[in-house]
Amino acid sequence: MPRRVMQGVVRSKSGDKTVVVSVERRMMHPLYKKIIRRSKRYHVHDEDNRCKPGDTVRIEECRPLSKLKRWTVVGDGV
Repeated sequence: MPRRVMQGVVRSKSGDKTVVVSVERRMMHPLYKKIIRRSKRYHVHDEDNRCKPGDTVRIEECRPLSKLKRWTVVGDGV
């Protein structure tokens, strides 16, 4: 089964080798049929401490690394 890959923006540094990434998706409202934005924050493992707030990064699903971390940084965004 392939691992999920998403793109998001680094929102904060959360300790050593951890960043919080906000991933935004667009969906249609079920009643009003208007496109709305939904976002979710993920705790992501950053092995080299390269990322800083404001960077666009790609994240990939991985094995559980801690209580909250299930994603790793795989590279810069587009």
